[in-house]
Amino acid sequence: MAIQADIVLRNGPIWCGREEGVVEALAIFRDKVLAAGSDAEIAPLIGPRTRVVDLKGRLATPGLNDSHLHLVSLGMTMGWVDSKPDAAPTLEALLGAISARAATLKPGEWILSRGYDQTKLDTGRHPYREELDRAAPNNPVMLVRTCGHIAICNSEALRLGGIDEKSPTPQGGLIEQQNGRLTGLLAENARAPVQAAIPAATEEDIIAGIERGGQYLLSLGITSCMDAAVGQKGGFGEIAAYHRAKRDGRLPVRTWLTLLGDDGRSIVPQCYDAGLISGTGDDMLMVGAVKLFLDGSAGGRTAWMTEPYLGEDKTTGVWMWEDAELERMVLDAHRKGYQLACHAIGDAAIEQLITAYEKALAAYPDSDRRHRIEHCGFSTPAQHERMVKAGIYPCPQQVFIHDFGDAYVKVLGPERALPSYPFRTWFDLGLKPGTGSDAPVCDPNPFPNFHTMLTRKTWKGTVMDERQRVSIEEALQAYTEFGAFSQKQEKVKGRLAPGFLADVAVFSRDLLTADPADILKDTRCDLTILGGEVVYEREV
Repeated sequence: MAIQADIVLRNGPIWCGREEGVVEALAIFRDKVLAAGSDAEIAPLIGPRTRVVDLKGRLATPGLNDSHLHLVSLGMTMGWVDSKPDAAPTLEALLGAISARAATLKPGEWILSRGYDQTKLDTGRHPYREELDRAAPNNPVMLVRTCGHIAICNSEALRLGGIDEKSPTPQGGLIEQQNGRLTGLLAENARAPVQAAIPAATEEDIIAGIERGGQYLLSLGITSCMDAAVGQKGGFGEIAAYHRAKRDGRLPVRTWLTLLGDDGRSIVPQCYDAGLISGTGDDMLMVGAVKLFLDGSAGGRTAWMTEPYLGEDKTTGVWMWEDAELERMVLDAHRKGYQLACHAIGDAAIEQLITAYEKALAAYPDSDRRHRIEHCGFSTPAQHERMVKAGIYPCPQQVFIHDFGDAYVKVLGPERALPSYPFRTWFDLGLKPGTGSDAPVCDPNPFPNFHTMLTRKTWKGTVMDERQRVSIEEALQAYTEFGAFSQKQEKVKGRLAPGFLADVAVFSRDLLTADPADILKDTRCDLTILGGEVVYEREV
């Protein structure tokens, strides 16, 4: 008996990959792509039990791969007070949301909020400790900036963290004071004492975050992701939480785990002792790379630059490690067989990281280790040459241009800000950039990301160096094939070719021919298939 497909998609463009192009129909059998081709070629594979999906002119693509986000944090912060600009455009609205949450809590219970951007608030500044005190006089409050690298704490949160005006500033951190008084702003490593005072997440909290965040990703057509710092919320216990989530059917998306590796909070020794090195796992859950943080965020003025930010303080940002410390940690992970995916945004941090990677690769050569530079926002032409030579790949989030581009101009000036995240340059050099959201830093909604790749426009309409634009097919390739490549899984997923995993996204319009403004405005994901199973269907 001839094989019959479980699902056939037809009657709309199906973009299978840059090389494969567009076909009329796609057949899926079990968890793999069975065949792709013309309607006539696929018709014999349709049997009485085949589900035929009528695309009605809509576009189907490989499932998207968000190659850098924080799945646990995304899911867990979905229950926090929403202080993103859409929800709280003014300081008054932000404080009102915190006050409203305080009214539902007992005294002493924590209020956590995330998403504000001081450059988009009506005040144009960070909130102050005293303002949070007035909004929630009986509760500790931690308000996290959109970038995730800066927190504003009220007096009770600072007290619980043991931070006062005499507290020493840790390396790689900032405790801000004005006129000899704490403002409440803590950056980078200085946040650790307050974070330690917040009740620890339970395994169930973490699993619920994985499930909630993953279901949201499926509703956006995202079938694969990278969790960019496993261990941040629950240490080594997050590994167990992920495996339990998978066992219990609560892991909605394919997840590539990036292990927190910074000295002092690294889970790498325990993972290595347990045999969990890069590539361990299966198509649904795999140990990926080791993550080190080298600096902060550009919009928060903590990314480490060679030249100062604009402003009287002449800061060049926050750097985390002495060269020797970083090189020791990179070499240790590299020698153990791990891929590395380290956070470096400023050109000084990128320089330090490339040097560390080059030294590790010289000591233990590997022509296909694919060490990554996460974000890689302000890289230089000289650095690109070294990356090409050493096989080091950028892993950017082009949606940063949309959400934060105007902030970059404000803190760095147009000459340095406009060419940031040079996507076209990386494409042309063969550096195969993926893309993603860094959620919850940005919403994982892919349509602002697509819009940015096509137009280089910010949310305000500022054009950030139009020479760095790419085509819609290149944007799709970044979101699919190059995402798989960044995880060494380009032979398994990221294209709709026979034998590849049957992960498919169906969008409400044909992105290949749509106006970029329409893609941004009201495009939706209508259907998501993961491993041959329909896992999301939008009610239309």
